[in-house]
Amino acid sequence: MLKVGVLGAGHLGKIHLRLLNESNKYQLIGFYDADAINGKKVADEFGYTYYDNINTLIDAVDVVDVVTPTLSHFDCAKKAIEKKKHIFIEKPITNTLEEAETLIALSEQYGIKGQVGHVERFNPAFTSVKEAINEPMFIETHRLAEFNPRGTDVPVVLDLMIHDIDAILSVVNSKVRRVNASGVSVISNSPDIANARIEFENGCVANLTASRISLKSMRKSRFFQKDAYISVDFLEKKVEVVKMKDAPETPGDFDMVLQNAEGVKKQIYFENPQVAENNAILDELETFADAITNDKTPVVTLQQGTNALRVALQIIESF
Repeated sequence: MLKVGVLGAGHLGKIHLRLLNESNKYQLIGFYDADAINGKKVADEFGYTYYDNINTLIDAVDVVDVVTPTLSHFDCAKKAIEKKKHIFIEKPITNTLEEAETLIALSEQYGIKGQVGHVERFNPAFTSVKEAINEPMFIETHRLAEFNPRGTDVPVVLDLMIHDIDAILSVVNSKVRRVNASGVSVISNSPDIANARIEFENGCVANLTASRISLKSMRKSRFFQKDAYISVDFLEKKVEVVKMKDAPETPGDFDMVLQNAEGVKKQIYFENPQVAENNAILDELETFADAITNDKTPVVTLQQGTNALRVALQIIESF
């Protein structure tokens, strides 16, 4: 088992602590929180060991799980890497591109592995159809959430939209050519609602909408590609796959057949991939343990986390 320590005991940090404590791939050594009052409260309530010195905790573990506010990601991760500890770091990877690129260089210098917490990569709805998403040419995403003061210290792009940015970059095998976006601040000092259009060099276009001031939650993505339409509901963990193939010469009574203006007939059919139940946060943490133990590439590398941050910052800059 890998010895692990958690930095940050806020809302998400407490979830990580619970899951790591339950995991059979990690031994939870303890946690550090800059707020000593909160740290002692969490320790008293849940029984985890609280370290009042970040360096002491890092020295005692093999893996450091960074679940602190984004502004402190870089400093925490840098301390861990320089002590040759593997790092799991919540999204977004860092506050700036320069910080992210420095972490990549340090990880290579010290020979450690790093993974970024883009949890939607482990959403069972997405994983059930990811292999079927093949050269999509138009993508539409909606990620809407009710207002929650937590997370409003950063624009909605870094808070919510970056989930979809990372998912899109994982299935579009092309470089970003152009980004256009608009954002509006309604309640927060930073934009609460945003829309972005990402154009890729291969012609694919992605249209993303994110809001944290909606009356109801929604997390849906739609992928359009040749002869297929794939819908992923990240919130309800449901998928819909609609495909087309050449129609048979003699269609059955219940076959759905469309004919275009050129007279070409296509048959529409549906696939229902099995969506397995899982805990996506536990999966991302345990696959990272597997990557370390088996010397494999993590599912979401520091470079991929940096790529998502780069596009997110381009969107923010274009407001």
